[in-house]
Amino acid sequence: MKPAGTINCSEPTTDALLTALKENILGKTEVRPVIYPKTPTNISVSFILYGILDVDEKAQLFDSYIWVNLFWNIEGLSWDPVECGTDRISLPREQLWRPDIVINEFMDENKVPDTYYLYVQHTGNVMDDLPIHVISSCNMDIYTFPFDIQNCSFTFNSYKLFAVDVQFSFLEPVEETLKNSLDAMQTKGEWELVTMLAEKPTLLPEELNNAYDTLIYYMVLRRRPTMYVVNLLIPSCFLITVDLFSFLLPPQNVDRSSFKMTLILGYTVFLLLMNDLLPVTGNTLPLINVFFSLCLALMVASLLETILIINIQCGSCNYGPLPRWAKVLFLNYLAKLVFLSKKPSDQNFDPEEHRTENKRCDPVVDTSLSEAVHNSTPTVQELRKISHELLSIRQQVDKHFKTDESADEWVHLGEVIDRLLFGMYIIFLSVSFITIFAIWLSWYGKNTSVV
Repeated sequence: MKPAGTINCSEPTTDALLTALKENILGKTEVRPVIYPKTPTNISVSFILYGILDVDEKAQLFDSYIWVNLFWNIEGLSWDPVECGTDRISLPREQLWRPDIVINEFMDENKVPDTYYLYVQHTGNVMDDLPIHVISSCNMDIYTFPFDIQNCSFTFNSYKLFAVDVQFSFLEPVEETLKNSLDAMQTKGEWELVTMLAEKPTLLPEELNNAYDTLIYYMVLRRRPTMYVVNLLIPSCFLITVDLFSFLLPPQNVDRSSFKMTLILGYTVFLLLMNDLLPVTGNTLPLINVFFSLCLALMVASLLETILIINIQCGSCNYGPLPRWAKVLFLNYLAKLVFLSKKPSDQNFDPEEHRTENKRCDPVVDTSLSEAVHNSTPTVQELRKISHELLSIRQQVDKHFKTDESADEWVHLGEVIDRLLFGMYIIFLSVSFITIFAIWLSWYGKNTSVV
C-alpha cells in the first residue's frame, strides 16, 4: 500500500473520493489491511445488550439481542477532509476486509436483517456496527429457583486468525458497557441485568502462533421471583396450613379423612397445572421441587395418621382390654405431656364396686331374703327365681360396664396419639420450612454480595 496521506481527490466530492478509494482499498478483501504481514491488526470491541429475550433452563440457552461495535485501522489509508470534502464515508461491507469475529457460545443462526454499510474515517479507522440475535449456551444453576442468579458469558474471538495476526481490545470500560446496556434495555420481562464483568485472558509469547486472542464478557442475570412466589409458594403454604388446622377436626364426629383426601387431590391438580412454570434440567434438583415434595409428603402422612386414629377409635369396641404398658406409657405419661389427662373422678370410678356398696347398704333386701329362706312357700320359690334373673342381669350389666371402660381407654389412646402426632407435625413442618427458606435466603444473599 501507499504511505499515509497519498489518497488525493480531484475535487471535494463523494465521487472523487470513491474513485480514489477504488484504486487503493476497495475490493481488496483477501488480506489484512497492513503494510507488513507480521504486523497484527488491532480490533476494538464493544457491544450493547438491547434485550433479554428468553432464558431456557431446560436447554441451557440464553436468548438475547445485542449490537456489536468493531473498530480497526486500515494502514496506509488517509485523506485530507478539506480536499475530499468529508472526513468519513460509508462503504459497502463486502468491499472491505472485515475480521471474522465470532461468539464462541453461539448455538443457532443469526436471524436479524442484513446491514450493508460501514464507516471509514479519513484517518483510516473503520467503524462497523451490526446487530446480532444471540442464542448462546449458558451453564445454569437453578438450585435456588425462583431466587436464582445466572452468569452467562460472551467470548469474542476470531474464527480462523490466530493472535499473531489479530488481537482484540476493549473499546470502553465494562462499566460503560453496562450503563449503555441498561439505558438501551427495552425488555422488562422475567430477567434483569444486574451487572457485567469482562476479562481478557493473557497469552504467552509462544502461544501467539497457535492460540486465539479472546475477550470475555460475563453478564449476571437475576430472575424476578414475584410471579413464582404468588403462583407457587403462597398457594402451597395456604394448602399446607389448611391441612395443619384440619387436625383440630374431631375424627369421631367429622370425616376428617375425606377432607384430607380432598386437599391431596387439589394439591396434585395444582402441581400439574403449575408444572410448566417449573424448570427442568438434569444438572441439579431445584430446591422448590423439594419444597413441593415435602408439602405433598406431609399431607399424605397426615392422612395416614387420620386413618390410624379412626381405626383405633371406631374399632375400640372390638378390641380387648388395653395392655398395661400402653396404659402407663400413653395414658399416664404421654397424656400429661400433650395435656389430655383424664379427670381423677373418671379414672377411679369402678361401677362394680359402686354396685357392691349399694348392695351392702340395702338392709331391706337382706332381711327379705333371710325370711324367705325360713318360709318354704310358693312365694319363696318365686323370689328365688327372681333372684337368679337379677343375678344374670347384673352379670350382663357388669360385662357392659367393663366393655365401655375398655372402649373409653382405646378412645383416649387415640386422642393422645392424635395430639402427639399433631405436635410432631407442627415441629417437623416448622423446622423443614425454616431450613428451606434459610437456604434460599443465604444462597440469594451470598450471590447478591458476590455480584
